[in-house]
Amino acid sequence: MDVDYPPQAEAFRDRIRAFLAEHLPPDWSGGGALAPEERAAVARRWRQSLAAAGLVAVSWPKAYGGAGLSVIEQVVLDEEFARAGAPERAENDLLGIQLLGNTLIALGTEEQKRHFLPRILSAEDRWCQGFSEPEAGSDLSSVRTRAVLDDDEWVINGQKIWTSAGPTANWIFVLARTDTEAPKHKGLSLLLVPIDQPGVVVRPIVNAAGHASFSEVFFTDARTPAVNVVGRVGDGWPAAMTVLGFERGSQVTTAAINFGREMDRLRELARDRGLHTDARIRDGLAWCYSRVQIMRFQGYRGLTSLLAGQRPGREAAISKVIWSEFFRRYTELAVEILGLEALSPAGPGNGEALIVPEPGTPNSAACWMDELLYARASTIYAGSSQIQRNVIGEQLLGLPREPRVPAGRVPEPAGRGSN
Repeated sequence: MDVDYPPQAEAFRDRIRAFLAEHLPPDWSGGGALAPEERAAVARRWRQSLAAAGLVAVSWPKAYGGAGLSVIEQVVLDEEFARAGAPERAENDLLGIQLLGNTLIALGTEEQKRHFLPRILSAEDRWCQGFSEPEAGSDLSSVRTRAVLDDDEWVINGQKIWTSAGPTANWIFVLARTDTEAPKHKGLSLLLVPIDQPGVVVRPIVNAAGHASFSEVFFTDARTPAVNVVGRVGDGWPAAMTVLGFERGSQVTTAAINFGREMDRLRELARDRGLHTDARIRDGLAWCYSRVQIMRFQGYRGLTSLLAGQRPGREAAISKVIWSEFFRRYTELAVEILGLEALSPAGPGNGEALIVPEPGTPNSAACWMDELLYARASTIYAGSSQIQRNVIGEQLLGLPREPRVPAGRVPEPAGRGSN
C-alpha cells in the first residue's frame, strides 16, 4: 500500500502548518479549560482567520466562493487541523458547508448554488438539519412531516427532533413527505426552509450532561418557495442519503488522528491511577487501540474512493459503526479506571486526600463523565449501529434481508415449525 501523498498536497501541508504556527493561539491546548463563552469567542476569531486566508471551503469551486483546490488538499487541511487540535469550526459550518453546501454542489440548481453557497460562507445563512422525528429516527423513510404545494410555495406541517444547532440557525433543510400515495422511500422531498417565520418554533432539549446540544422543531403551516427543493420533487431519499454520505465521510482520515489523541489521554489516565498493568484494563486498552488502527486504514480506503471521484456512499456505514462503538467503549473504560472518583468531580468523599484534576482539564472525572453521557448517543445519531449493520450486511455484503414481522405478530423461535 502506497500512502504517500502527491507533492502538491505536501506543499499545501507545509502552508497549513505555517498558518497554524502563526494563527493558532499558543495557549489553546484544545480549549478544555475554557468556559463555553470563551471557547465560542475563540471559535469566532478562528473562523475569521480561516476566511481571511481562504481556508473555509477549500474544495468548493471558486465560482461559489471556495478556493477551487482538490479533495486531497481538503483532506490535508483537515488532518493538520486535527493534529494541532485546532479550534473546532462552528457547528453551523459543519452543517452548512460540509453537509448542505456539498450536497448543493452535487445536486442543486445553478440558481440555488449562486444564491445559497456565498451566504453559507459568509455565515449570513446558518443551517440546521431537519431529518429525525419522534417516530422516524433510524427508520428515516417513515417521516411524517408533510409538505403540500400551494401555488408557488410549500406549506409544511410536522415535527423534527434531535436537531443540532437549532437555536443558532436561521435556515433548516427538511426531509418532508410530499406524496402520501407513493411508497415511503419515493414520496419524500428535501426542502430548504427559513426558520425566521411564524410557522416555525425551535425548542432546545437539555441532555443528561446538562447541555442543550439538540432541539425539537415544530412546523405549523410554515412556508418556503416552491423552488427550494434540492434535486427533484420525490427524490428526497437519494438527496438525504447524499447529505448523510457527506456527514459520515467528513472524518475520512481525521477520525484516527482525533481518537488517537484520546487514546493517549486514556493511557495517561490508566498510568496515573496505577492500573496500566491490570489485565482487564490492558485488554480494554488493546481493544480501543485496535479500533483506532482500523479507523486509520479505513480512512485510507475512503480517501482512495474520494480521489477516484466517488461521493461517500454506503461504505460510510462501516466507519460510522467503528468510530461510534469506539467512542462508547473508551469512555466506559475511562469511567471504569476512575472507579468511585467518577461519581463526583471531587472524588468519592471518604475523607481521603485525592489529587483530582480541575473539571475543565482533559483527564478530570467531570470531563470523562460528560463524554460518557454523550458517547452513548453516538451509537444512535446519524444512524444507529443496528441500522448501520443492516446496511453493511444487506447492501454491501449482499446478505438476505432481515425478515420483517408484521406489527402485532410475535415471530416463532428459530428451528420450530408451526402447528
